[in-house]
Amino acid sequence: MLKQNLKCYFMEFRGMAEKIKTSIVIDRNLWKRFKMKVLGERGLKGISEAVEEAIEEELCEDLIAEALEELLGPEKPPLAVNPVKPETDAGRVVRELRDSRL
Repeated sequence: MLKQNLKCYFMEFRGMAEKIKTSIVIDRNLWKRFKMKVLGERGLKGISEAVEEAIEEELCEDLIAEALEELLGPEKPPLAVNPVKPETDAGRVVRELRDSRL
């Protein structure tokens, strides 16, 4: 259910904004390699899609956080942290390991 809701949110996000034309400054060789790869895989129209996907991937964590906030509503679930008592004495174990090297 959560996965389906996140997918719907992501698809809404993609469709929310209209397309814009922009320009960027990028290393010539990097752009050439990227363009040749995408042209071979997707064709000419695939370049814009590939750039858009790269931007979405970069923003993916933010999109997921926004989707979760929307799904959970304004109230955040309580965060409970229960301290754990170690079953062994770390100092003793480290001393034993050091002594075993001698």
